[in-house]
Amino acid sequence: MMLLPAIFTLDIGGRPILAFEAKNLRESQQLCHEHWLRRDIAGLTSNGAPLWDGKARLRARRSTEGEIAVYREAARDAGQPQGDLLLAYLVKLDALEAVPDQT
Repeated sequence: MMLLPAIFTLDIGGRPILAFEAKNLRESQQLCHEHWLRRDIAGLTSNGAPLWDGKARLRARRSTEGEIAVYREAARDAGQPQGDLLLAYLVKLDALEAVPDQT
């Protein structure tokens, strides 16, 4: 029997920031430790404030019905291939500045 992924929400300091799919709670909590995610959210702002200050606790939990609805709408609009990780932001992000790639 194959389980369908569930929708989880990443809270930063108790504030819901984004929703994503994971197979289980353990897998969802692993996302909180991913360096690429930490780097990305540290560089994003909402209403002029950084999403993450690098210190606040990142916590994954099961999404509420409203958060699931936001995720499903984003997934429908994105048209991403099955299996790709989709991050549906639950906060309004400020416009991204065109920053040259530093790699």
